[in-house]
Amino acid sequence: MNILGLTFKSVLLSGLLLATAVFAPSDGSPNRGDIAKPGPRPEPRYDIQAGLEGEIYPVFANYASLQKRDERSMGVVSVTVSNPGGAPLRQRMAVEIVGWSDREIQMADVPAGATRTFIFAPAFLPRFYRNHEIAAATAQVSIHDASGRSVYENTVPVRIRSSEDMYWGSGFRYARFIASWVTPHDPRVEAVLAQAREYTPDRRLPGYEPWKSTAQQEQETWREARAIFMALKRRGLSYVKSSGTLGDHKNLSERIRMPAVSLSQSSANCIDAAVMYASLFENLGMEAAVLIVPGHAYAGVRVASGARKFLWIDVALTGLRTFEQAVASAQAGVAKHDPALITRVTIPEARSAGIYPMP
Repeated sequence: MNILGLTFKSVLLSGLLLATAVFAPSDGSPNRGDIAKPGPRPEPRYDIQAGLEGEIYPVFANYASLQKRDERSMGVVSVTVSNPGGAPLRQRMAVEIVGWSDREIQMADVPAGATRTFIFAPAFLPRFYRNHEIAAATAQVSIHDASGRSVYENTVPVRIRSSEDMYWGSGFRYARFIASWVTPHDPRVEAVLAQAREYTPDRRLPGYEPWKSTAQQEQETWREARAIFMALKRRGLSYVKSSGTLGDHKNLSERIRMPAVSLSQSSANCIDAAVMYASLFENLGMEAAVLIVPGHAYAGVRVASGARKFLWIDVALTGLRTFEQAVASAQAGVAKHDPALITRVTIPEARSAGIYPMP
């Protein structure tokens, strides 16, 4: 499992700031009739930033596009406007990734002498999420004044990352975005659950049943997790790494298969399998989690509604060992790591933060 900080390069496009010239009589004597001639009005300045150092990750673009405009903490393109003039500035801004996104329009109000940053996260077209290689694209910025006159046009080159590329960030800062790979309603995920029912005595996968005691729920969770493990093992799931990425940030990014891809190919590495299991548990209304330790990942599920305990599974062993061995391996693997080096992503918490499955 390969892992990745986040710095932005900016393309600074400066306007021309001219000082006002003051004219005096040629003989140096005062003349109350002379009036200083006004110089040109200072022009606004625009600073454009696109993606992560010019690279757009679908996982972040999807998150940003789903946020309310005034609540965005990140975007695809940001436009910083500096207004050195003495009057407020009102402009109409439009941003799009040509051929890949819709156009987003915002009205920009910048007080005199102020600087404001406007964050854009246009909705992307389906091809954006079907792209599996790095691709060149262009971010286009168009700005008009209140009368509709064009005052600024510019394009910025960007690179579209594969929809399977995850950017972890330094110290796994962005680990919670792994929840974007958890797709509980994918038809292939539901097909696995239909098969898993056959590995339970009563052909049921009810998830949590709150009328049961915590101990009874834990026993049921173990039974359902084992049935899912057996169904995936029966499908011939095997370990295939396939985590390399193209582009920058190779030490902080990783390619991760969506569950539909892993299931169609019957192959997955540890993080691929972890999001697959999490998808299955979330479909059942259970609290799924992904646990990341140096060089490895586990899938987990809260053993009962409201319980603190999780059942952890070494999902990389799905096609190789028994369910009991996979659970024991996860327990041993977690125990040998310093808690400071363990990152846990609980899917319900990620959902509460606005991180939803990628299309």
